[in-house]
Amino acid sequence: MTTENPTLFSHQLITKGDLVEFKNNLIAEIKEIINHNPEPKKWLKSSEVKKLLKISPGTLQNLRVNGTLNYTKIGSIIYYNYNDIQKLLEIN
Repeated sequence: MTTENPTLFSHQLITKGDLVEFKNNLIAEIKEIINHNPEPKKWLKSSEVKKLLKISPGTLQNLRVNGTLNYTKIGSIIYYNYNDIQKLLEIN
């Protein structure tokens, strides 16, 4: 004969109110995550700009060459000012 520990088999009732409260808390947390907009970086690398604008490397090069998008080159890395990209998007 074994002796059962009652704490191993204890049950808790979950009410409809508990589920509604859980749902509301979960939705509030998700909204907070979605609405939290961290400040964008001031300078972006080419790969970040391509991803942001959804453009190819050739298109990005054309934007540089024809002067549509200003850039700064430090060593072999090209940087783009985030504000310039925003202005480009507003104009077009």
